[in-house]
Amino acid sequence: MYAALWRILPGPLWLRILWVLLLVTGILFALATWVFPWVDALVTNQEVTVESP
Repeated sequence: MYAALWRILPGPLWLRILWVLLLVTGILFALATWVFPWVDALVTNQEVTVESP
């Protein structure tokens, strides 16, 4: 999969690296902005307490 992505990216090596960095940044931004908060709302929060001895 990564090899196929690398082959379809245009330009020389430095431009491909820039494209990969932009894609990874965009994916991480989308995960942190929309996906993780949505999953957090679905997961039930359990209250955990730790008693001290």
